[in-house]
Amino acid sequence: MYGLLDISTSGLIAQRTRLNVIAANLANRSTLLGPDGEFEPYRRRIPILASGTAAGGPGVHVEAIEIDQSPLAMRYEPGSRFADADGYVSYPNVSPVIEQMNAMEAMRAYEANITTIEATKSMMNIAFRIIA
Repeated sequence: MYGLLDISTSGLIAQRTRLNVIAANLANRSTLLGPDGEFEPYRRRIPILASGTAAGGPGVHVEAIEIDQSPLAMRYEPGSRFADADGYVSYPNVSPVIEQMNAMEAMRAYEANITTIEATKSMMNIAFRIIA
């Protein structure tokens, strides 16, 4: 039964990481400058989940956090210092609606893992009482 706790715990950690990535995406949805101060619109990050733990056990883990290569949002702002020759400015490819949907999905998965842990602990307590 302890393996079940490990599996659910790995799910909690993966979903927490996923929520952190979503929060970073939302926080940077208007970021136009890179760390060096140059024009470099933020690109959405996507956590890639994989089965098994990083150590090879059962469960799930975040295998990588990839940069979304979908096109950046283009807005016509000819007066901006960041505008291209046609007057368009590239903005981050972060959609608050998609991020909120992903956050709700991650929270539901997190809650499901909590429920599984609670049920496992309850079964373990019953088993220990029967044995004792």
